[in-house]
Amino acid sequence: MGAFARRRLLLGTVSCTLFLAVNSLYSSSDDVIELTPTNFNREVIQSDSLWLVEFYAPWCGHCQRLTPEWKKAATALKGVVKIGAVDADKHQSLGGQYGVKGFPTIKIFGANKNKAEDYQGGRTSEAIVDGALSALRSLVKDRLSGRGGGYSSGKQSSRESGGSGKRDVIDLTDDTFDQNVLNSDDVWLVEFYAPWCGHCKNLEPEWAAAATEVKEQTKGKVKLAAVDATVNQVLASRYGIRGFPTIKVFQKGEDPVDYDGGRTKTDIVARALDLFSENAPPPELLEIINADVLKQTCDAHQLCIISVLPHILDTGAAGRNSYLEVMLKMADKYKKKMWGWLWTEAGAQSDLENSLGIGGFGYPAMAAVNARKMKFALLKGSFSEQGINEFLRELSVGRGSTAPVGAEAFSKINTVEPWDGKDGELPAEEDIDLSDVDLDDWDKDEL
Repeated sequence: MGAFARRRLLLGTVSCTLFLAVNSLYSSSDDVIELTPTNFNREVIQSDSLWLVEFYAPWCGHCQRLTPEWKKAATALKGVVKIGAVDADKHQSLGGQYGVKGFPTIKIFGANKNKAEDYQGGRTSEAIVDGALSALRSLVKDRLSGRGGGYSSGKQSSRESGGSGKRDVIDLTDDTFDQNVLNSDDVWLVEFYAPWCGHCKNLEPEWAAAATEVKEQTKGKVKLAAVDATVNQVLASRYGIRGFPTIKVFQKGEDPVDYDGGRTKTDIVARALDLFSENAPPPELLEIINADVLKQTCDAHQLCIISVLPHILDTGAAGRNSYLEVMLKMADKYKKKMWGWLWTEAGAQSDLENSLGIGGFGYPAMAAVNARKMKFALLKGSFSEQGINEFLRELSVGRGSTAPVGAEAFSKINTVEPWDGKDGELPAEEDIDLSDVDLDDWDKDEL
C-alpha cells in the first residue's frame, strides 16, 4: 500500500472515530449498556435486575462531564446492578415515555419496572454507587417482606394482578362493544385474546403499560381495549378472529384494519401516537403578542415555525390572511410532527428578527427554531406552499444549514396588541391652522 493510500486510510479511520465520538458518549467496550427502543423492554422492563438508566444528549455539557463517572460506576457495579444509557436526543420517543425534560436525567427501575423513580443523588461515581446499593437494599427488603412481585419485571398478567395498568385497558364484550367503539369519535386499538394463549400472556403487561401511557399522552382520545374472544364469540366471528392475539384498529367511519406493528410498549405507544396525530386537528397558529406565547410554544415543541409577515399597511387584511392561510395549510400537512406555529408582524419583534437573521427586510420570512439547541434554519425559497413544503421536508430529514440563535431572541419580546383582523389605518395627521400666517412678511428671496 502506497503512502498516499495509507494516509487516506488513516484519515478515514480518524474521521470515523470522531464521528462516532460526537454521536455517542458510550461504546460497546464500556460496562454501560446502550439502550434503544428496540432493546429497552427486553433488557430493562422484563429484567429482574435493578437498573439505573441515564437519559442523555451527546451535545449536553453536563452529560459529557457525567460520562466518565457513569462508566466508573458501571464497572464497579458490574454483576450487581445494571447501568444503562439512552441517547434521548436520538430516541425522543423513549425519553418522552419517562417524562425526560432535561439532560442528563437518571431513572431507577426497581421493584415496579413500570413506575421508574428519579435518582436524586450526586453525580460522582461514588455517589452513584451508593445510590444504587441503597435502592438495591430496598428492593431486597421488599422481596423479603413479600411486597416484590413478578409484575415489577413486566411479566405478571395485569388481568390477574389488578394493577394500575389494568384500569386503563378497557374490557369489552359482545354487549358493550358497539356502544363503546363503533359509536365513538375516539381511536380504538382492540386486542382479541384467549386466556390460555402464551403470546397473549406475553403481550398483556406491554398492552397494560401502553394503555396508561397512551391515555396520558392523548388525553384519552386513543383507547386500548381487550376482548376475550373465547367468551365473546359474536365479536370474534364478526371480525374473523382466527389467531391470538389479534389487534385491530377502529376509527369512526372506517373499516377496522389489522395492527401490524411491534408488540412492545414502545411500539404500541408509537403507533397509537401516530393514529392520534393523524386524527388530531391541525396545531394552532399563534401571534407572538408577548414573551409567554413564544416561550411556551417553543419549549413545548421540538421545533417552532416562526413567520414574520409584512406590515398590515403593506398588505391589508386580505393579503395577510392569504399568508396565514398558507401557514395553516402547512401546519395541517405537517401536524404529525407536532411542531409549534407562530407569526408576528414586521417590526413588532425587531430583536427576534435580528436574532434570526431577518433584520428588517425580505418579508414575508420564515424560520424554524429549535429552542432546546438554540439553533435555527431560514426559509431560502418562496413563501408559498411549494417553497415552504420543500423547506420543511428538508428539515424533516435532517438537511439544511443551521445557525445559532442570538441570545436576545427570547429575552427581548415586546408585548403588543393582537391583530384585530382589519385593514391597517394610517395615523391621523394633525391639522395645522395657517389662517394667521402673513405671507407678505416673508422675505421673497427665501421663497
